[in-house]
Amino acid sequence: MNTNSLKDKIKLLANNYANEFINVRHHLHAHPELSYKEFETSTFIQKKLTEFNIPYEVKATTGVIGLIKGKNAESRIIALRADIDALPITEENNVEYKSKNIGVMHACGHDVHTTILLGAAKILNELKDQWEGTIKLIFQPGEEKNPGGASLLIKEGVLENPKPQGIFGLHVHPGLNFGKLSFRKGRVMASADEIYITIKGKGGHAAAPHLTADTILIASHLIVALQQIISRNKNPQAPSVLSICSIQGGHTTNVIPSEVKLMGTFRAMDEVWRYKAHALIKKISVELVESMGAEIDLHIDVGYPTVDNDVTLTEHAWQLANDFIGKENVEETEMRMGAEDFGYYTQLIPGCFYRLGVRNESEDIVHNVHTPKFNIDERAIEIGMSIMAWLGMQAKL
Repeated sequence: MNTNSLKDKIKLLANNYANEFINVRHHLHAHPELSYKEFETSTFIQKKLTEFNIPYEVKATTGVIGLIKGKNAESRIIALRADIDALPITEENNVEYKSKNIGVMHACGHDVHTTILLGAAKILNELKDQWEGTIKLIFQPGEEKNPGGASLLIKEGVLENPKPQGIFGLHVHPGLNFGKLSFRKGRVMASADEIYITIKGKGGHAAAPHLTADTILIASHLIVALQQIISRNKNPQAPSVLSICSIQGGHTTNVIPSEVKLMGTFRAMDEVWRYKAHALIKKISVELVESMGAEIDLHIDVGYPTVDNDVTLTEHAWQLANDFIGKENVEETEMRMGAEDFGYYTQLIPGCFYRLGVRNESEDIVHNVHTPKFNIDERAIEIGMSIMAWLGMQAKL
């Protein structure tokens, strides 16, 4: 079939279904579930795929894997992925579809990602006699929490039987205006590891610090010392971040606590530096704390790898996007220190992780992800599901 004709059909179907899938997004947004607990979300996805006559199987408890076969089903196999979990955030948006689960919110847009993949699936299935190959739909749990739902699905064989030749995933981008897409070839997101430290020492009266091991003071020295790992050991041209984001210790004004807990995150764009830094974090932490008379328990929970977009696949997808929505609406994604378990897929098969603009300043839709007021210009849903369907039909490796 003429690609222009197919493109027009996708756009027409996406436009016809726009309101339907905005309502799908409202349902998902109002009923968010935390990582690995997405039971109602998974059931909802299964019901939708059944409604669309798309076969599926369940993996990793709440993951849903659908399969759509076009003509010559074995000729090409492309995976499309969406994450389905929410965050432990209390929503502050005053909208009719506000989260009904207090303290839980789709503050990272995974409700949008799920909606878009469902919409793309409906379009792909209706046009399956007009494109070649097989599309594997991956509705993935647990993106927001180690060890990452991608790693669990991979262990359960999501990249086998059939094995995709490439995989696409998208993420809403509140820094990019509605109507825009962005791509980046090569490394696009950082690795992410979690740091857990407990400092233990003899507590006591604040008026007699000489009789204690001052865990608060020791923690303060350690926080400053850890920053020097970045400033004095890392190549300045290689982005990296070490942030201590929680300090818990003490309950009153005149007692030096016997225990202080620190938690933080370490990000890197270089996998060799990543593990060198782990060794430095352990060495500096142990030596500093012990030299000041206390003991330390330290655990680095190794998390997601870097996200590396396959150059060939991403360049092809970029050109397909230019053709679909106009070159003037496609930009280059900036490198980000955020992390994504999509990196587990790109370690094994060619992948392309791209961005969908959702910003609308005139409507005050400007808040970042992971904040209580995050929202999107919902017209982006029509664009999102049409471009994902287009990439699924046309991508070649």
